[in-house]
Amino acid sequence: MLVIGLTGGIGCGKTAVTDCFTSLGVPVIDADTVAREVVLPGQPALQAIAEKFGPEAITSEGSLNRNWLREHIFSDAGAKRELEAILHPRIRAEMRRQLSEVEGSYAIFSIPLLLETGQDKTVDRILVVDCDPELQISRVTQRDDASESQTRAIIATQIDRKSRLTAADDIITNNGSLSELRPQVEALHQKYLNLAN
Repeated sequence: MLVIGLTGGIGCGKTAVTDCFTSLGVPVIDADTVAREVVLPGQPALQAIAEKFGPEAITSEGSLNRNWLREHIFSDAGAKRELEAILHPRIRAEMRRQLSEVEGSYAIFSIPLLLETGQDKTVDRILVVDCDPELQISRVTQRDDASESQTRAIIATQIDRKSRLTAADDIITNNGSLSELRPQVEALHQKYLNLAN
């Protein structure tokens, strides 16, 4: 099965694009969704996080204490790497497991940090969702009720736009409305079907 790695900067419209592909019957496996699944109560990753970071990492209800963990790793690069060492292999394995269960000519791996984490080597093609930087900032500040400086700080942690676009096999430009987005997705859908067959 052909595997398309979909990525893009925060606020560029990855979800809108994957929703379009889903409506065309294309299996989409989302890394963010899988990341939430692997840390559910009873999962080995949650136990490993508790062992590595201590009881503060788990809420009184037994779930992941996301706020505490986010604060903890934000100020400690070593802790961030330790968390990634626990999560990334499990997320990748679960995405591959889900891929083995889907049917179709091709599937999409939606991975926000596809290039940053080296997962571009695990897909057949890279699809980048892109938009103008000022539009990106305005979307994120409105959607997440974040300040412009917070948004710029998040963008700064991601690979730069030029490098992302250079790595792309295919690009969707999402500067307009959903009605402008859909024809681009449909054209790529045909292209991917042809490539897969």
